[in-house]
Amino acid sequence: MKDTNCIFCKIANGEIPSKTLYEDDNFRIILDLGPATMGHALILPKEHYANLFELPDETAGEVMKVAKKMAGKMMERLGCEGLNVVQNNGELAGQTVFHYHMHLIPRYRTDGQSIGWKPQEISSEELDKIYRRICQ
Repeated sequence: MKDTNCIFCKIANGEIPSKTLYEDDNFRIILDLGPATMGHALILPKEHYANLFELPDETAGEVMKVAKKMAGKMMERLGCEGLNVVQNNGELAGQTVFHYHMHLIPRYRTDGQSIGWKPQEISSEELDKIYRRICQ
C-alpha cells in the first residue's frame, strides 16, 4: 500500500526524481538531500510503513540484506573508514518523515559528525528490574 500524501512513497516509486543508487521491486536507495556526510543514503521501501513496528518481518529481513550490500559498495567506492546504519522510530527518536527508512552514513575521520550517546551508570539492581520488566 502507498500513501499518496507521503513524499518518501513518491520518491521510492519514481514520482519525484532522486539520485538513485539502487532499485529493485521492493526498495529504492537514494542519496540524502541533507546529508550528514558525503554519500549519506536512504533506503526506502516502495510500500508505505510508518515505522519499524508496521514493517512486515520479511521486509525487515530484506532491508538488512539490501543495507549490507550497499554498505559494502559504499565502503569500497567512497573510501570511508566506517559506516553508521541508523533507523529512527518516533519523533522523540529523531524520525522526521513517517515512512520507514534506514540511513546509511559513511564515516570519515574528519567528517565532524558525532552519532552516539552518553553512557549512563546503572546499578545491577536497576538492570535486573528492567530485565524483568521486559522479559516477564
